[in-house]
Amino acid sequence: MTEAPGSVPAPIIVTALFGDADHAWFDGLRRAHFPPERNQLAAHLTMFHHLPPSAAAEVKRRLAEETRGVRRPEARLAAPFSLGRGVAYRIDSPALAAIRTRLAEGFQGLLTPQDQAGWRAHVTVQNKVEAATAKALLAALTTDYRPRSLAIVGLASWWYRGGPWEPLSRHMFAG
Repeated sequence: MTEAPGSVPAPIIVTALFGDADHAWFDGLRRAHFPPERNQLAAHLTMFHHLPPSAAAEVKRRLAEETRGVRRPEARLAAPFSLGRGVAYRIDSPALAAIRTRLAEGFQGLLTPQDQAGWRAHVTVQNKVEAATAKALLAALTTDYRPRSLAIVGLASWWYRGGPWEPLSRHMFAG
């Protein structure tokens, strides 16, 4: 998929894709705890927040190279943490972090300061709430927290035009 004729160029976002069960679990938490008026997206694990639209072909090529014939990276749910006015779960995956590092090296010169900074793999389940609300959710999630394996099944790229993201490409790991 490429930009529609006459459409405004849009930044590209890159995410890791969870297996169905893990995605449903994260998305359920997000629907339960994210302010509904701000929750325009399904749960996601962002790897890059803003790549230039001119890089669409390169993004697709590099994501395909990182996934084609490659086994899924092992990943684990790590402890929830505070975002100040929200809560997220850390995702521990050295293999996914290595993929992200290789991609960042390949996208050198295209990265925003946010994407050049160190990457902290996480899934946000609550954001932009009162600090006390976030603190209460963090306490509840911490009490219930149990580390477990997660399925990272692929990588995806998306057009960002201010609202829900539009799919650009999906690249699945071999299994």
